[in-house]
Amino acid sequence: MKKILPALASLPLLTLAQAAFAAQPTPWQTRFQPAATPIMDDIIWFEIYTLWFIIPITLFVMGLLGWVMFRYRASANPNPSRTSHNTLIEVIWTVGPVVILLFLAIPSFQLLTAQYSPPDEPSITIKATGVQWNWDYEYQDGDNLSFSSFLLGDDSRASAGKEDLEAYPRLLAVDNELIVPVDTTVRVLVTAADVLHAFAMPAFGIKVDAVPGRLNETWFKAEAEGMYYGQCSELCGKDHAYMPIGIRVVSQEQYEAWRADAQAGLGDAYKNLMVAIDGDTKLAAAGQ
Repeated sequence: MKKILPALASLPLLTLAQAAFAAQPTPWQTRFQPAATPIMDDIIWFEIYTLWFIIPITLFVMGLLGWVMFRYRASANPNPSRTSHNTLIEVIWTVGPVVILLFLAIPSFQLLTAQYSPPDEPSITIKATGVQWNWDYEYQDGDNLSFSSFLLGDDSRASAGKEDLEAYPRLLAVDNELIVPVDTTVRVLVTAADVLHAFAMPAFGIKVDAVPGRLNETWFKAEAEGMYYGQCSELCGKDHAYMPIGIRVVSQEQYEAWRADAQAGLGDAYKNLMVAIDGDTKLAAAGQ
């Protein structure tokens, strides 16, 4: 079913593929962010696929309504028909929608199944806990690295070496990013410490409720290195709008170096990682 319209559905994706992989919202954005995972690729494909049904149906219904209002208005049709039954029409409007719904339901269930079925055993498990109003992360492996991630304040940008608003946009940049390696299946266990939150990363195609006392599970496999931004997507209080999610996808070597450095000090670990990625000395000049 997914291959019914491969050529047509792929045309808009060619444009998205050319976008820089530093996914974040843009002004007047009407499309999805560039996909960074196979699941998000499937979501974009399914959205385009459904439009091939929705748009013609919408235009047909609008045209039919307009024709009926014009053709059967009182002045042109003073004696309305008394017809109360038409077998052919009833068969068409019963069978037609059933067939259309089947064409929509099959790929929809396939996508839903894929969202809950990682392609391989996750290599990394991370627990994400929503708190009023930040995210706490814990790597659930041997060293149990854990830290909190807060919105990066304007007065902290210089010391963090994150003064570039294009790379680190206001109200989305965080002080401590979640670091994961590229082309690696990552399991995320999502919960909350106080009220309802939601862990959402548009470029990854994931959005999971964070419920106190309950663990919800999702996964992603980022295919391109870069900085990706999401937000809490469940109204959780007065600072709900200031609870961003920042995930940086790096190479396996950079990830391993960051994990090793993080055991000695999280600040130095981020400094060394950013220097390795940017290839400059901005952080050293900032006094870190």
